[in-house]
Amino acid sequence: MQSQEKKSIRPPRLKPGDTIGIVSPAGPFDPEKFMKGKTVLESIGFQTFFDEGIFQKHGFLAGTDIQRADQVNRLFADPTVQAIACARGGYGSMRILSFLDFETIQTHPKIFLGFSDISALLSVLYDQCGLVTFHGPVVTTLAYATEKTIMAMKTALTSVAPLELIPEGGTVIKPGVCSGILAGGNLTTLCHLVGTSYSPNFKGKILLLEDVGEMPYRIDRMLTQMKLAGCFNGIAGLILGAFKECGHLNEIVEIFDNIFEDADIPILAGFDMGHGEHNLTIPMGLVATLDTDKKRLLFHESATVA
Repeated sequence: MQSQEKKSIRPPRLKPGDTIGIVSPAGPFDPEKFMKGKTVLESIGFQTFFDEGIFQKHGFLAGTDIQRADQVNRLFADPTVQAIACARGGYGSMRILSFLDFETIQTHPKIFLGFSDISALLSVLYDQCGLVTFHGPVVTTLAYATEKTIMAMKTALTSVAPLELIPEGGTVIKPGVCSGILAGGNLTTLCHLVGTSYSPNFKGKILLLEDVGEMPYRIDRMLTQMKLAGCFNGIAGLILGAFKECGHLNEIVEIFDNIFEDADIPILAGFDMGHGEHNLTIPMGLVATLDTDKKRLLFHESATVA
């Protein structure tokens, strides 16, 4: 596993006219939403590339495991592609982990963007390769994304300045200040990696969690399983993105407050990340400082290199 102390590999930033390759590592997708999302990427100054193979369907997956993994491997190796975006989440990313060419990925670092089920890839690409990845929209959600979501994505992928996130109406669950590498993503997806050889390592890190369509008792159950498995031992802090259709915010806050009552760590909820109205792009695998007094997450360096 990638060690906490090893330096993160930041990918080159995107420049106007660069090409974003699109892959489908998980479920099949709506072609109309895909084309609209592709147009959004082009409208903000980028070219797009994809192989017709991304439209394959294999049951509830967008092609076989080998086919989907091959898309990812080929685009990391392709010198004409400067970044990689995922067409959709859904389910299936964890099925391709054992088929990924981590050596090629590590030697050809590129922006890799997605969320939800794609969290499995974001987590493992950092743990195995040290690659800074980006928790943000998939192509099909860009079809109906807010302007705030689109502009935040463009800034994160093109800027060489450190990012700062201040949630509007952030809720402090536990006060404090901490620093650490940001890790995490979709709670359900990360929970299902526990017990595998790709089980996430959160020690010393600021953990981001978000989810959609999970009843409060299921949120509690997943957090309890991860806690019993030792996943939260030694984490530096916790930030919560959207928990859409998961019950009232007060219920979610109470669950996290209960699960982490014996942990002396800062916890801040209310970040516009995940399945909510806005889905701001945020680098994973990069050192940041969480300050609940200022209700701020501030990265120590840019997510990309010039």
